Amino acid sequence: MKEHFVAAMTNLRRMLNQIAADAEMALNRAVKSVAEYDCAVAAEIIRNDEQIDIYEVAIEEECLKILALHQPVAGDLRNLIAVLKINNEIERIGDLAVNIASRVPDLTRYRGRISKPIDFTKMADVACGMLKKTLDAFTYHDVDAAYEVLREDDKVDELHKANYAAVNRILLSDSSSCGYYIDCLTISRSIERAGDFATNIAEDIIYLEKGKIVRHGELGERPNEP
Repeated sequence: MKEHFVAAMTNLRRMLNQIAADAEMALNRAVKSVAEYDCAVAAEIIRNDEQIDIYEVAIEEECLKILALHQPVAGDLRNLIAVLKINNEIERIGDLAVNIASRVPDLTRYRGRISKPIDFTKMADVACGMLKKTLDAFTYHDVDAAYEVLREDDKVDELHKANYAAVNRILLSDSSSCGYYIDCLTISRSIERAGDFATNIAEDIIYLEKGKIVRHGELGERPNEP
């Protein structure tokens, strides 16, 4: 029975790695499509989101099947719960990629007309880096990397606040490109939320590996126990 459970969890992790790779790629491509005003790539991201949704449902159904068939307890149950939670967070990151990509066609109307464009490069690099680090932490059972992600979330929050302040200053002096800057705030908020979801996944990984619940920025002391 234990062998069947291990095989089922191995398959579940494989499925989770696939949806994670798809969501990570979607987020990276969405931010790049904004920088390059690439409507074709943006449209592809929106179309491909259905596949992420299908995977998310399949993983949830597989988790429920494992729960019913094997009735796991202790560490095995914790593993299954963590996978369920991570699966949901990854699907939401895919939705954020769609939110970002959906703004690209509107942004193209302002191409070449904006004297003070908003640069998302640094913010996106941090958020995408957080996501990649969480996925690596999940794959390699790396609790240290998960804790690093928790500490990096403030960087994304500060960059989002800076974008909001910049847009506010610009619109007070010139509202002719209001639509462009509203789109930028939507994009900035989506990237900031992606950082939040990466943080949530990192918390789930800490729970999975250590059985320790870490939420709401309360990092506490780094546990040393095995």
